[in-house]
Amino acid sequence: MARRPPARRRARMDQTDVLEAQMTVDRVGMVVHGGRPEATEAARSVRAWCEAHGVVCRDIDVWHDGGRRSARQEVAAAGDPDLVVTLGGDGTFLRGARLAASADALVLGVDLGRVGFLTEVPMARIRAALDAVREGRLDVERRMLLTMRASRRLEVPSDIEALTKYGRGPLLPPTSVRSDCETGGEWGVPLDVTALNDVVLEKLARDRQVSAGVYIAGRLLASYSADALLVATPTGSTAYSFAAGGPVVSPRAETLVFTPVAPHMTFDRSVVAAPDEPVGLRVLEHSGRAAVSIDGQLRGVLGPGDWIGVYAAPHRLRVARLGPMDFYGRLRHRMNLTDAPAAVADGVPAPLWPVSGPPPGDLAHLALPRGPAG
Repeated sequence: MARRPPARRRARMDQTDVLEAQMTVDRVGMVVHGGRPEATEAARSVRAWCEAHGVVCRDIDVWHDGGRRSARQEVAAAGDPDLVVTLGGDGTFLRGARLAASADALVLGVDLGRVGFLTEVPMARIRAALDAVREGRLDVERRMLLTMRASRRLEVPSDIEALTKYGRGPLLPPTSVRSDCETGGEWGVPLDVTALNDVVLEKLARDRQVSAGVYIAGRLLASYSADALLVATPTGSTAYSFAAGGPVVSPRAETLVFTPVAPHMTFDRSVVAAPDEPVGLRVLEHSGRAAVSIDGQLRGVLGPGDWIGVYAAPHRLRVARLGPMDFYGRLRHRMNLTDAPAAVADGVPAPLWPVSGPPPGDLAHLALPRGPAG
């Protein structure tokens, strides 16, 4: 099997592919949550597996020397890995996903978090999961990513460092300009940005909301005054967007979800746009300064007249799965969903609709996902 399919072939692949041939894994990069002892222990297991199979294994130190390196610098330091293994929760997975997307590597998330939707491999199955990747006994799930253009390069002014430092850790370096796209004119500057969850335009001062015009597919939707305005992927629909009242979207879908956070207007609903309908956010004349965060990391500050355009990236993140993901079962468990008392008053639980077997004839035309094992 080819190590990395060409870009045009990747674009034609289905949402989920099953690797049927042995995959070449020569280099593994690890992103480890250093604050968790169990993550350190899990990292030892990964290193032992790599040593036993003659695979190069390197740590990707995202907190290098008290600062942050760019994704490309981190990937280069890791030796251009074939596989990125994350050991932690969803935050650790997001860091690893940024690196994997930059290198077009496969990413495998080991679940050591608390409310994770992204990671799936339990610590006890790390070696079995690595064996499955090496032998091609896995599903490769493709997740939609976001990228950006802007009226100018994003930077964090030095006068707000104290404001942004609390709770965020060292800042990521300023976004660079992508070399694979033309610049100029009303299309703005193409930024070297990858977001798996969301891009957020949020207020900096407690007493000054963000005022911005919101455009979808080039047409003005409305001007908002809000705490924040965010654009999420289907993967990110269960993150900040969900907390702000946005919809839950299947990670297999291809959509952009725009959600206002605490808007000062009657219309406070999310808007779900098609993947070829970019969302533009322009800071209005009398707005306060606004921060731009990408997957929870502050990347720059905009002032009145500045704008960003958020759109679907041309490539997808490749996520290793040991089997079909039971997204809705996980939703019920992680969100602690309970049944309405009136619905279960008779004591009879809701019947299950099994999807583990082949669909009947009248459903054969549907692209039903395979059911979870067991």
